[in-house]
Amino acid sequence: MSRPKDPTIWRDVHGIVLVDKPRGLSSNQALQKVRRLFRAAKGGHTGSLDPLATGLLPVCLGEATKIAGHLLGASKAYVADVRLGVTTATADAEGEILETRPVPPLDAASIERALAPLRGRIRQVPPIYSALKQDGVPLYRLAREGVPVQVEAREVEVFRLDLVHHDGADLRLAVECGSGTYVRSLARDLGEALGCGAHLTALRRTWVEPFRTPAMRTLAELEAIRAAHGEAGLDALVLSTDAGLAALPLVALDAAQASKLRQGQPVKLGAPATALCRVHDAGGVLAALGEIDANGVLRVVRGLNLPG
Repeated sequence: MSRPKDPTIWRDVHGIVLVDKPRGLSSNQALQKVRRLFRAAKGGHTGSLDPLATGLLPVCLGEATKIAGHLLGASKAYVADVRLGVTTATADAEGEILETRPVPPLDAASIERALAPLRGRIRQVPPIYSALKQDGVPLYRLAREGVPVQVEAREVEVFRLDLVHHDGADLRLAVECGSGTYVRSLARDLGEALGCGAHLTALRRTWVEPFRTPAMRTLAELEAIRAAHGEAGLDALVLSTDAGLAALPLVALDAAQASKLRQGQPVKLGAPATALCRVHDAGGVLAALGEIDANGVLRVVRGLNLPG
């Protein structure tokens, strides 16, 4: 039996919406709700938050989906709540309890000694229950099916890992980290360093580079704005695609240079080499995510076709 046809009339919406994801929804579920509210023909998110987690989820719409991979690799910040003395299969509160151990007397100094080795460039073993893939299959699916999973340690970077609050077996941590870091793994490893085990009980993402002070909107707020002001009210909240690249150096081209670049041709600038840059055309419209090599030649990493 065929599914009923989706009656939604989709439209072109280009830019970034800063969503405050609620607990209990996957990032993809939140994305799809935003897409439907905006009737956006195309959308993507910039790095998954577990259903347990809340906070900033930048949703890219239209041409902005082309820079989602760049935001996926950006630095991020979290507030993490950790419960000592209990180890779970998923390293968070949603997993089966594997072991319970007494929590030793702890003060700020002893917790700091356990946190210190978890900062900087470290080798971290991701959780078995994660979206990482083995032979093309997500690890969480293999784990649920009872398939033995071997997870290799990988290098991640933790810029900040500080104790904010301590009350018995409960800790609150401030975390700033690079792409690929699992806060669940930090909680697990901290618990082992303290000799009692631990798991994550709550996680909130507070910023994603370059959105350091984000004006996030909950799904309920977006729904209320649509009800009161229609799609025009929602569209006023959409940040430009350029805003997602604000931390990168800007290269402004003249009309001839922009035309060459849009045809896929390199442009000789003689500018200093840069791994990534945002490229504006003569009208100040974002034309591409680019890179400049050691010879000062600009090439397209990802071209964009934004309305002028």
